[in-house]
Amino acid sequence: MLELGVKTLLAYLLGSLIGSLLVGQLRGGVDIRKLGSGNAGGTNALRTQGWSFALWVMIIDIGKGWLAAGLLAPMNLPGIGIDPQVERDWLAVACAAAVVVGHVYPVWYGFRGGKGAATLIGVLIGLKPVAILPVFGVWLAAVMLTGFVGLGTMLAVASFPIYLAITEAEPSTAVLVFGAVMTLFVCYTHRGNIERMRAGTENRARRLWLLRPR
Repeated sequence: MLELGVKTLLAYLLGSLIGSLLVGQLRGGVDIRKLGSGNAGGTNALRTQGWSFALWVMIIDIGKGWLAAGLLAPMNLPGIGIDPQVERDWLAVACAAAVVVGHVYPVWYGFRGGKGAATLIGVLIGLKPVAILPVFGVWLAAVMLTGFVGLGTMLAVASFPIYLAITEAEPSTAVLVFGAVMTLFVCYTHRGNIERMRAGTENRARRLWLLRPR
């Protein structure tokens, strides 16, 4: 079980490296948690700092998700090795969940991070790259129809385990459980968006929103 514990911890610490805060430090100490919506994710970075800033944020946050799920999980670490008693699928989803939790609750930044969406993209690339296109399609369709990025994110994450159940004859139980748990977790991290949507005060992505008032 040493391999499981060490890799899960490393994935969490990797997740705690928040792209927007790292880029902000390089850009003169900008802390986007004090700007816009107060969230340390890519959407708030785009709205408050522009495309260049947001692009680097997304590269970092997506990249760490891919590193944790796609590279760290199967890696033969010196002094740790490969534990034959640990199922590979469960190890991969443990690292995947840990990196997302680290992004939302980063130990390096007072446990105040983002909402986990970009890191989840990287995780999907590491776990099931074939699912990226349909998941992105769900996100894009939801945003184009409603204008709500947060709603699109929640629906896209929920579509991942559904996609696996429909397209795979024997989908991995570990990955299905991961998808279901992450759906609930992302809904929780977007609870503020849900409240604002219900109150009619949530911002919309007007450039993508097809049904916006003309």
